[in-house]
Amino acid sequence: MDECIFCKIIKGEIPSKITYQDDKVIAFYDIHPVAPIHILLLPKKHIININNVTGEDENLLGHMLITVKKVAHEQGISEKGYRLIINNGPDADQVVQHLHFHIIGGQPMHHPMG
Repeated sequence: MDECIFCKIIKGEIPSKITYQDDKVIAFYDIHPVAPIHILLLPKKHIININNVTGEDENLLGHMLITVKKVAHEQGISEKGYRLIINNGPDADQVVQHLHFHIIGGQPMHHPMG
């Protein structure tokens, strides 16, 4: 997926402010934050979205959730709370076709449904 912007970030071809990285995932600050803390966490393996995960991705998805906890703690938002969002597909406004979690916090959140 040479054209995927997140794959280019993973390869270091596009600069980003990385906050966490290991052999399976990378986390960096969103360039259009909606809160004081807005970090994107994604697998280094190119997976389009949740509809494209397979049984072989089970450990990777678990690792991503454990990493969310680690990143939230490092950012100082784990105690007060944060929002974890996965936009899946066009109707959910998934802009980049590479699975990613939005970790959003640092301020009180209002319920999106009103």
